[in-house]
Amino acid sequence: MPNKKPKIFIIAGEVSGDALGGRIMRQMQGVASFVGIGGAEMSACGLKSIFPMADLSVMGVIEVLGHARTLSRRIRQTVDTIIREKPDLILTIDSPGFARSVISKLRKCRDGRMLIANGLRFHHVVAPQVWAWRPGRAKKYAKVFDKLYSFFDFEVPYFTKYGLDTMAVGHPIAEKIMETAPKKTTNISDKIITIVPGSRMSEVKRLLPIFKSVMEKITSGGGKGYKFAIPVVETTSEYIKNEIKNWTVQPELVDAASRYDLYRRTYVAIVASGTVSAELAMLHVPAIVAYKMNAITTWLVRRVIRVNWVSLVNILLNRGVYPECLGPMATANNIIKELNSVVLPTNRAQMIKDLQMADNMWVRPEGAPSKIIAKDILDSVRG
Repeated sequence: MPNKKPKIFIIAGEVSGDALGGRIMRQMQGVASFVGIGGAEMSACGLKSIFPMADLSVMGVIEVLGHARTLSRRIRQTVDTIIREKPDLILTIDSPGFARSVISKLRKCRDGRMLIANGLRFHHVVAPQVWAWRPGRAKKYAKVFDKLYSFFDFEVPYFTKYGLDTMAVGHPIAEKIMETAPKKTTNISDKIITIVPGSRMSEVKRLLPIFKSVMEKITSGGGKGYKFAIPVVETTSEYIKNEIKNWTVQPELVDAASRYDLYRRTYVAIVASGTVSAELAMLHVPAIVAYKMNAITTWLVRRVIRVNWVSLVNILLNRGVYPECLGPMATANNIIKELNSVVLPTNRAQMIKDLQMADNMWVRPEGAPSKIIAKDILDSVRG
């Protein structure tokens, strides 16, 4: 198609996916057009999201069930838009449940089948952690997607054995960090404790009260000169602002766009399990990871999980570098107990040294993930 820009329908359902989506779009600006679903980062690259990305930011069995009507409506809206726009390729970033639902409906409806027959391809970023739980997902992904972009080489064979073309591209967060923030130094003058209760509303509602108690207990116990900060994302910023209005301890709120500068100044972090723990590991920031889910979701996860840790750096190094307080262990007292251990100078120095050992696992010599993905997409649509 030498005289026509390829049209990419791109879908991101979370803040981290939006950030990667924006970088991929920038790699193709001027040579491709875009339509789809995204947040602030993708909007800054010219995307007019067909509906708010926050509608897809749901996690947990009970939470998804409570959001089912909205999700069903958004699936139908997305399918209708794809049929109307007739893109050359659909790129989905994380949010696999939504992506598979959309693709399934496209395959079933007449207009969707026509698009597929005319060459519409489905590419997906973020391989499910089948090495951790539910290995059968690899086979299901092979039936849905035409191409999968994984982060690590060790993930590739789990999918290629089922015939899914899979490419390891490195971790996208490492790309962002290399662009915007130098490595963390071991000498920090301000003892800032960064609190990250998550990016999804369900996470924040469960963890913020616990983290509030942590801050109050630290402050009432003398505080040791600690200051507190919370980076806020667009999906939960208003909720957090309203919640902290009457707190006795007032943390500094930092826009998510400036979070790496905050992390660089952070003495220790207390965070939700998820992308943020990988970001902190790459920046060599000592941290404690906590997570609390609905009781039913917690029970289900415990029955299928196949790894000893939830933090990616712990999984990659196969040892507990970051302390984890999960499920019923996610209490203010347990977190403070771990904090008191982490801030001991020898323990803090050892943790930073351990985090440095993972540096070569995050990046690939071929270049940035967004560049690798963008090139592969253009090669695919240009035939």
